[in-house]
Order: sequence, then structure tokens, then C-alpha cells
Amino acid sequence: MDIRRIFAVCAAAVMICGAAVSCNEKVKTSKNIESTENKNAVADDLSDVQFEDTVTAGTGDAYLAIADKDFRMQYLGGSDENNQLTFDAGVVHIDGNGDYKVSVNADTKGFRYRATGDPDKEYKPKGMEYAAVIIEDGETAVPNAVITIKKVKVDGKDVELKKKSFTYTDAGKLRSNIFNEWISDDGLPDDSRCDKGALFNNFDNTSPSDINDGSYSAQLVDTGAFDEWTKVEVEFSISGLDK
Repeated sequence: MDIRRIFAVCAAAVMICGAAVSCNEKVKTSKNIESTENKNAVADDLSDVQFEDTVTAGTGDAYLAIADKDFRMQYLGGSDENNQLTFDAGVVHIDGNGDYKVSVNADTKGFRYRATGDPDKEYKPKGMEYAAVIIEDGETAVPNAVITIKKVKVDGKDVELKKKSFTYTDAGKLRSNIFNEWISDDGLPDDSRCDKGALFNNFDNTSPSDINDGSYSAQLVDTGAFDEWTKVEVEFSISGLDK
């Protein structure tokens, strides 16, 4: 009698366990279906989004390289995921002396999507760790070009330029810094130049030229003006291409 009861209990346990396994499988299937439906819904939502064009700087193109305070949001001339501000970036080809403008814009669906995962969720970069006007492959494309920063605007407001800009070569690019804390005023690159000429004699940065009066810097602006921003525009001139 006791043995029969033991077998009955065991049989019931097997049935319960079997039912439990079956229920678990059904739950897993249900979750998988739900997950697939959510992914499809997201894909359907994005298929209707009109993303702006990404912009990649080519040889001889000038662009505004910029990074927020944590280097989380930036534009460095490319269009991959590390260039969140590539959408609607203002890039211009340098084809002679004259005035030009470059820009970045955080008020785009593409930027918002890369920053937040939602193309309609507003996100503003905070702070500014680095900014410069760069000419891609400038050392070979326009080797004699001199970039002179004329005006910087943050969301339409002029930012004071406390010092004068200069141009130098770095990794094949021509660069004119707006803010670069890694270059001190007493440590400018030896090939630094402005629209008036070279800042050093014979490429020796321990021998300043007559025009190097200490007013040239890699830190032209107060970063406080970039506390929170959407659009940054930089106007500059190019000289030296008639040589």
C-alpha cells in the first residue's frame, strides 16, 4: 500500500514537472515573438525617418573638427559612428584664396538618433574640449594655404576671439586651432605661420620671427561660451595660394 502511494506521488511529480517544462517553453516562445515584434516595430518606425545626409571631408576640403567636453559627441571629418555630428555638417572645398565657412549642427534627426537612440529626442552637446578648422590632406592639396579664423558663432551668437589664429601641418592635414589645450602659447609648432608670414625663423620654435609678438595661440576662445550648444559656425579666410 505504501509502495503504491509512493509510485503515485512520483508519477504526479513527473506530470507536474512535465507541465512546468511545457509552460516554460511556451513563455520563452512568447517572449521571442514579442521581441521580434518590437524589433520590427522599431525598424518600421525608422523606415519613415528622413535622416539628413552624412558628410565626409575629402582631399582639399575644410571642416570644423569639434568635440564636446567628454569627447562623446564629435565631428572629425568622417561619417562613422564616432562622428555623431556628421549629419548636415558644413564642409567646403578650398579652391583658392577667399572667405569660407564651416559648421556642425546637433539639430538633426541623424545626430539625435546617434546620441539618444531616438531621432526625435532633443540632445545638446555640453562643453567643448577641442575645436579646429582642418583642411583634409592640406599638406599636398594646398601646401601654402594659411587659415585665418575670423569669426566663431555658437547658436547664432558671436564668441570673442581673445587671440590670433595660426596655421600648421599635422599628419598631412593643415590645421588652425580654435581651442586646443595641448598646445601652449610658448610651445607653438615650428612650422606655424599666419597671413603675414612664418612665426619662427628657419622652423625653429625657439627663434620667434619679428611678427611673432605673442598674440598667436591655439586657444582663441573661452570654453564657457560652449556650455550647451546646438550649432557652431566658423568663418575663416584662406590666403597664400597665389604663391
